[in-house]
Amino acid sequence: MTITLITGANKGIGFETAKQLLELGHVVYIGARDVERGEKAAAALGARFVQLDVTDDASVSSALAAIDAAEGRLDVLVHNAGILGDGVIDGPTALRVFDTNAVGIVRVTEAALPLLRRSSNPNVVTVSSSAGSFWAVNNPDRPEFHLPLALYSASKSAATMLTVKYAKAQPGIKFNAIEPGTTATDMTAAFGIGRSPEESARTVVRLATLDADGPTGTFRDESGELHW
Repeated sequence: MTITLITGANKGIGFETAKQLLELGHVVYIGARDVERGEKAAAALGARFVQLDVTDDASVSSALAAIDAAEGRLDVLVHNAGILGDGVIDGPTALRVFDTNAVGIVRVTEAALPLLRRSSNPNVVTVSSSAGSFWAVNNPDRPEFHLPLALYSASKSAATMLTVKYAKAQPGIKFNAIEPGTTATDMTAAFGIGRSPEESARTVVRLATLDADGPTGTFRDESGELHW
């Protein structure tokens, strides 16, 4: 039985990832900031719910403590929570975007490490983005070339780097970052682009179900490793 926590999983790619992992037999905890939405999503899927706001230390600690008490370990952690931070670029917006998209990864990872170390095949997946890749944003053939999302892009660069650094610091745990593909979600609705969350979630699920000898410290999409 594989115990999995997905942050920001009450909708979009996180919700579809939870659905697909449940179908594979995982025990899935849906982490969501909003209790009502999170409980509704968990009930719809047959998943479990923990209130988890990645920008709040107490919320993160409480969520991981609840999983520890119920399960005694964590096998898979999926960092999915994220915000776009489009519109005005200023200090408060930058702090909010980085707090969610990058610092939140640190909060949740640090709280989860003791539980992950008790797993026989611990695995951490960061839902990152090629919008944070120097290679992609400077390549006219890539969709990221035209995205005017400075704060989101910068925060996803940080998310990918954190993933690589954690992989080096924690050799007993797999850490990989995924570019799930341009996806039509609530977050990207204004751009009118992307494929279904269900399709993109499949790329996340592939990384979340790696064998013990799977790769670590990589940034990839469904086709393999990416430049960044």
